[in-house]
Amino acid sequence: MRVIPYHSAIPPDLRGASAALGNFDGLHAGHREVIAQARKTAAFLNAPLIVATFEPSPRLHFQPNAVPFRLMTARRRAIELAGLGVDACCLLRFDAEMASMTDREFAQHVLRDQLGLRAVAVGFDFRFGKGRTGAAETLRRLGEELGFETSIVEEVAEDGRKVSSTGIRQMIQNGDMRGAGAALGGYWIVDAVVEHGEKRGRSLGFPTANLSLGDIVSPAHGVYAVWARLDEESAWRPGVASFGRTPTTGLRDPLLEVVIFDFAGDLYGRRLHVAFAAHLRPEIKFEGIEALVEQMRDDAAEARAALGVLSPPLSDHPE
Repeated sequence: MRVIPYHSAIPPDLRGASAALGNFDGLHAGHREVIAQARKTAAFLNAPLIVATFEPSPRLHFQPNAVPFRLMTARRRAIELAGLGVDACCLLRFDAEMASMTDREFAQHVLRDQLGLRAVAVGFDFRFGKGRTGAAETLRRLGEELGFETSIVEEVAEDGRKVSSTGIRQMIQNGDMRGAGAALGGYWIVDAVVEHGEKRGRSLGFPTANLSLGDIVSPAHGVYAVWARLDEESAWRPGVASFGRTPTTGLRDPLLEVVIFDFAGDLYGRRLHVAFAAHLRPEIKFEGIEALVEQMRDDAAEARAALGVLSPPLSDHPE
């Protein structure tokens, strides 16, 4: 799958595409329905299938100091879009210029002129244009005038509740990884480059891969059963991870620390993907190192047991 960067002219072979349009943070069930509708139209028109998404998120433009809220990195999103059979992901830079466009200007200058779309699919709650004045039906009317057709996908619900990125963020912040995974259609997965840390885990018999989540939403502080995969490999390995501030050994900025079972090797500087399977316990402060190590052994055993009855994520590494 190709990624078309900001303000780049769309290649001629991608003009006339059917596009799924939206933020697509997390690629949850609702997002996938929008992409599925765009795929149906692409097949009918014998046209390319693209995803057009905003980068950075409009929310970050209007709230630059907001706490981290993204559900996935751009790299992770590209991996999953490729798995959905998307031909290209077009990044629409959301800046002051785009924020000032009226709904008509966006439809005309971005969708028709820049992307050259024949069709677009959006969710029922899609809003666009300065002040969010444009709605999905607005886009349908503008498309009829400007020469592209618009499909509107209705609400997708799980257990009677709307599936939304906001709801998934709340589940992750509460440590509900099973609920988040169900809404996402798999596991919640983060990826980052392994950093050098204090190397305290190695001295305790649990060498960890330290990951900073950056602008990704923070999960509940605590311990998790996880699957881990190196960027250049296809196999997922079982492990245990903690996210938090290590109150027993000295508070520091929140960090994800991953122990990969039965693995030996240097991970520094390598990109690691981590799939959260289950929340095992909250973060707590122990009276001393011995109590901490004993609990870490128990955590590892519990993680092995939890993962023993679960399947790892499907391989998403391009062979």
